[in-house]
Amino acid sequence: MNQTAHVLDAVIVGGGLVGGLTALLLAQGGVQATVLDAAPILDAEKTLSMANPRVLALSQATIQLLKTVGVWDKLARQQPYTGMQVWNKNGYGEINFGQPAEKTPGVDQALGSMVEPSILNLAIQQTMLTQIQDYRTQVKVTRIEQGIGVWHIFLADGTKLSTKLLIGADGANSFVREQAFIDLDVLDYQQAGISCAIRTAQPHQHVARQIFLETGPLAYLPMSSLKPEQDGHWQSIVWTLPEDYAEVYAVLSDQEFTQLLTRESHHMLGQVLEATPRARFPLKARAAQHYVEPGLALIGDAAHVIHPLAGQGVNIGCLDAAVLCDVLLHDRARGVWAHEQTLKRYEHLRKGQNDAMMHSMSAIGWLETTQLFPLVWGRNFGLKQVEQLPVLKDAFMAQANGLHLLKDTRYAV
Repeated sequence: MNQTAHVLDAVIVGGGLVGGLTALLLAQGGVQATVLDAAPILDAEKTLSMANPRVLALSQATIQLLKTVGVWDKLARQQPYTGMQVWNKNGYGEINFGQPAEKTPGVDQALGSMVEPSILNLAIQQTMLTQIQDYRTQVKVTRIEQGIGVWHIFLADGTKLSTKLLIGADGANSFVREQAFIDLDVLDYQQAGISCAIRTAQPHQHVARQIFLETGPLAYLPMSSLKPEQDGHWQSIVWTLPEDYAEVYAVLSDQEFTQLLTRESHHMLGQVLEATPRARFPLKARAAQHYVEPGLALIGDAAHVIHPLAGQGVNIGCLDAAVLCDVLLHDRARGVWAHEQTLKRYEHLRKGQNDAMMHSMSAIGWLETTQLFPLVWGRNFGLKQVEQLPVLKDAFMAQANGLHLLKDTRYAV
């Protein structure tokens, strides 16, 4: 029985964006959690020199949380977007939100910002190294057991930790969730997503674009360029397709793919000049049947995978972190730590909302309900009406920035 005498207040398994944000928000509230991360510390120089073909579309709410913990200012690069355009291939509806911008806007003037996952992880790690006293990397958790009023965590190096609160932020294939015997509901969209970075003839002007094709939505998301002379011409694409199409498209030559994309996108930004290697993902949504057990909470992808591509999971995961930290710190001020009722309140505030989002994403239109393109109502009203009713557009925008979801927490703007 080594190292069991001391019971920790909190252990977070997973030190990515959501786990890291949780640790930093708790630290700010006076609680030092132990963070156990399987990944190594990123090599800053290497990370910064490589462009990641995927971007995460961070909402204003997520940006606000990252500012709160001092991560936002450490981001080496990000691409604010000031407008969104959505239309149907047959041209019967188009919605424009915000407006194009020739020059890169300040993030405060933007709807949100596109950030490469690697750049975000680097900034989170750098902040944790200075703020979190017990932050361990390249750690393998081999077993987790529930004790009486505590959870025991066994590591590959023989260490055993005990904690009053265990937070599973260890991603879609969560070991914490598995060890706690929490089942998953899976929704298979029978579709796949293709993602890569492309360079277009016309500049994106900081507008995120989406076109609904018969096969599924195609999105162009502005991203920063490593070469200054190509700035404004690179975007990350997310293309949702039936599985058999995706299989064929993923193995096309670069030239065949750029020609196909130019054609299918209806020359949205002129010719597609260049494409990075394509990544293909099956589209499945997964939701944990419950988020909490006594002394344990799941957050982020460990609790729900809405969609592996939409960048949306990030915003939802960050809201999980904010709500969990808010209820924990609220009750701690009253002398209670990680009580079952506290954790149930977190689950109540987040699970219904997340499940509704997962189920409302029909096979063809999963992007409609993301905070980036919150169009589920738009389709019901017909895109034309929305374009003409400022009050509806304002409602969309409020939905898109996610700030209303923080309003009842200590992180409200």
